[in-house]
Amino acid sequence: MHADPDRPRPAVEIAGLVKRYGDKTAVDGLDLVVGRGSITAVLGPNGAGKTTTVETCEGYRRPDAGTVRVLGLDPVTQGAELRPRIGVMLQSGGVYAGARAVEMLRHTARLHADPLDVPALVERLGLGSCGRTAYRRLSGGQQQRLALAMAVVGRPELVFLDEPTAGLDPQARRATWDLVRDLRRDGVTVIVTTHHMDEAEQLADQVAIVDHGKVIATGTPDALCRGGAEDSLRFDGPAGLDLGALLKVLPDGAAVAEPTPGSYRVEAPVDPQLLATVTTWCAAAGILPERLTVQRRSLEDVFLDLTGRDLRS
Repeated sequence: MHADPDRPRPAVEIAGLVKRYGDKTAVDGLDLVVGRGSITAVLGPNGAGKTTTVETCEGYRRPDAGTVRVLGLDPVTQGAELRPRIGVMLQSGGVYAGARAVEMLRHTARLHADPLDVPALVERLGLGSCGRTAYRRLSGGQQQRLALAMAVVGRPELVFLDEPTAGLDPQARRATWDLVRDLRRDGVTVIVTTHHMDEAEQLADQVAIVDHGKVIATGTPDALCRGGAEDSLRFDGPAGLDLGALLKVLPDGAAVAEPTPGSYRVEAPVDPQLLATVTTWCAAAGILPERLTVQRRSLEDVFLDLTGRDLRS
């Protein structure tokens, strides 16, 4: 099957990427495709290989094996052509320590043919009060917001954001989310690395979970959270109900438990039919279920199930 010549290539295409540092393999045959105009969140434990993967896409690392194409270009051999078309927000660095915040942003804007309006961007990201402050004297949150502004001021086609809301207060975090959504609305592709699961759930069209140098799961946040018997229906009632009788009316594969006396959990994909089955059984038994709630698996649950719950060094 041949690719449609009129259909634009994905923003990022990674196939069989391998990157080693000495005898350590940081990325081990990683595959990932990122569609244009989308937000992709890359999640992974410390040392999983996500930062190396992103740095390879940005042209900072040379692959040991595999292929990487960003906007159809090789980041290493065609870096000069690629760099004007992408924006990069590093987790730290990339700014002269003694440079004043707004001066640095204006300097970055002048490097591009059609930059965003600097005063408007300064206002939007709340940098006005620190505009004349040297970078090294900015708070961590102010440094983050300046780095974000520098990444997007040139109107890039693709933006890489490394932990964009680390250290931000709730207001600045929401402002960052709004800016990222506006980028997508304008057709910009955004790749975000983050440890905030709620951030990925709120923003991402696609989530890629990386561990041991490979992508071990991809999908929309909703699809990942619904993968398997992850839902549960909870209700309170008299202690010691006949759970065997309840289990008989539930669909195959369901489970029912009484974690604490009078508190019940039915584990099964929750839909209107399951809810009706449980309430009908309770009514037949003369039971009024209280605090009936549906609990769904979160993206954090999925992440921990896939990568484990042990701490990583």
